[in-house]
Amino acid sequence: MTLTEEIKKRRTFAIISHPDAGKTTLTEKLLLYGGAIHLAGSIKSRKTQRHAVSDWMEIEKQRGISVTSSVLQFDYAGCRINILDTPGHQDFSEDTYRTLMAVDSAVMILDAAKGVEAQTKKLFKVCRERRIPIFTFINKLDRYGKIPLDLLDEIEKVLGIPTYPMNFPIGTDGKYLGVFDRQKNRIELFAEDTTHGQQERSSEIFSPDDPEVIKRIGQENFNALQDDLMLLDEAGEIFDKEKIDAGDLTPTFFGSAMTNFGVQNFLEEYLRLAPPPAPRLSSDGIIEPEDEKFSAFVFKIQANMNPAHRDRLAFIRICSGKFERNMTVWHAASDKLIKLAQPQQFLAQDRQIIDEAFPGDIVGLFDPGIFGIGDTLTDAAHKFKFEDFPTFPPEKFARVQAKDTMKRKQFAKGIDQLTQEGAIQLFNQVGAGTESYVVGTVGTLQFEVLQYRLKSEYGVDVLLTMLPLEVARWLKFSDGTKVTPTSLRGADRGMFVLDRNENPVLLLENEWALGWISDNNPKLEMSATPIVNAN
Repeated sequence: MTLTEEIKKRRTFAIISHPDAGKTTLTEKLLLYGGAIHLAGSIKSRKTQRHAVSDWMEIEKQRGISVTSSVLQFDYAGCRINILDTPGHQDFSEDTYRTLMAVDSAVMILDAAKGVEAQTKKLFKVCRERRIPIFTFINKLDRYGKIPLDLLDEIEKVLGIPTYPMNFPIGTDGKYLGVFDRQKNRIELFAEDTTHGQQERSSEIFSPDDPEVIKRIGQENFNALQDDLMLLDEAGEIFDKEKIDAGDLTPTFFGSAMTNFGVQNFLEEYLRLAPPPAPRLSSDGIIEPEDEKFSAFVFKIQANMNPAHRDRLAFIRICSGKFERNMTVWHAASDKLIKLAQPQQFLAQDRQIIDEAFPGDIVGLFDPGIFGIGDTLTDAAHKFKFEDFPTFPPEKFARVQAKDTMKRKQFAKGIDQLTQEGAIQLFNQVGAGTESYVVGTVGTLQFEVLQYRLKSEYGVDVLLTMLPLEVARWLKFSDGTKVTPTSLRGADRGMFVLDRNENPVLLLENEWALGWISDNNPKLEMSATPIVNAN
């Protein structure tokens, strides 16, 4: 198969949603239909004690939430699918933002009872800014929820994106019997769910004028369907593939991930409509996937996916050319040639060594500590850098130290490795020694995850003390003077720290204190994100 043919087969997407909208459950069901798993486990189903494949961390299994992005790959209908299941909780949105850099489209899941929620708005905004095509799956039709037409209206008014319902549910609130497929002009009626969503759900296909349809769904449901479809045809959006590709129209599907209602239809239509791997912007212009020279970037680092081996993996998105095991590439951050050994592909934490991969694929590389998030890898004959990753200033801060000083070595190693994943930023307070560190995050829940992982993965109990600080600013004097506590007027109004690259940072309680520092240090430049070569 040629490079172009391999590229056309790929579909790489992220699933985004507000917490508890059913994102991880839908991921499971896509894997079920893709043949990657034979028995699906949902997050909250009481009928089964299985945990979702994509939630592989112990803390995820205990709390029933996703705290890190997971990578899932499988084949279906001649396509190679790369799913990135992202955390829904806002405290982990930084991981989600970075993940969105690595995809070509996004699937947005809404809870039919709750509609568009706060975190959905934030994630949608990022997708819209990046012009990522967005497909919408309105979930939990097995429960009581809002009227389908009202949900479509809410998407358009709240998010500002027109919808095109690809299918429309048949039945009444919480008791939907099937869907009308608008593209294929046919009705699909589902058999009763008897396996609590653990197995594929059978269905029957009918033409809209088949008398059997009315027998199955009843005259009232049939009339209601006709009225709704007429309204959609007359007042709704026209199907426009160009608008979908530009992220200006969202194909919308109704279903229930829990009961496998409409899941297969969604998967097949998504694969038909979703874009293959897209070109990427670089310092050397647009890089096409069909370019024979290899290129990729690191979008995620994960420590201890296998706690027994204390391994560290760098996840790369292949952008052009063919990846081959043990190939040598140029690493932009170090300006060195490196060998890409032990490449792996994933079904969550289950992985296998691979020999080759193509644009759109996500590959995990063993990382001895040389990779950083956003690093570019290219063929040595064509050196360039992909666009910079977004960085997010921490808003919550805590001091963390080992309860047992005899475990100082394990503590230092654990802190170093876990903060390199990018969700938590590490600071050293000047003059405080190495007995404790200051860590910063965008949300408080990350502290709990850090505490849990230090104990479970490194055997270290830690004492975590929240600090009354909310603002971080990286510092630099415009005249080149070295920034130190003594050269900075008012440094005692905050906490003077160094980041992991020894750049000076001031942590402050509020914006007022920030204003005072600015007014009293006229040559001081401050940034909410790291300043390269600050000193």
